[in-house]
Amino acid sequence: MPETDPAATSLLFDLDDETATSALAVSLSKCLEQGDVVALSGDLGAGKTAFARAFIQALADQQQTLIDEVPSPTFTIVQIYDELVPPVWHVDLYRLEDRADTIEIGLEEGFEDGITLIEWPDRLGDGLPADHLAMNFHMAEIAGARKVSMTGHGNWQSRIASLELTT
Repeated sequence: MPETDPAATSLLFDLDDETATSALAVSLSKCLEQGDVVALSGDLGAGKTAFARAFIQALADQQQTLIDEVPSPTFTIVQIYDELVPPVWHVDLYRLEDRADTIEIGLEEGFEDGITLIEWPDRLGDGLPADHLAMNFHMAEIAGARKVSMTGHGNWQSRIASLELTT
């Protein structure tokens, strides 16, 4: 995953609290479609899972689909929400040591058929699709606040400029 892409377009967000993180997730849930991949990076506790949970719940609410729980996929590695259209793959690669392990979980299917949210995407090495939205979460100086940068890669370089996001 290229961290510095001179052609990439970036957006920066200051999120005061988890409510602001959820608002960003709700806003982005209205923009994503089948085949989209979102790479969620940042330290432990930086807000990646909170964002993914809010995104999945927002999509479920928009589709009037009941999802009781959105657990962290830390131990299961992947949670697939087939009841959503397109299905959402929430993936946490933190515990994987080898890119070959991603083949066993069928990640390529998620890349094609669903919306894929990937925590710890660096574990994919060069296996991350060229077309992806990279989100990097950082703790801010104020307790509970986060800073998030979104960078468009591949087809996202043009798409990111047209996103209408609110926090």
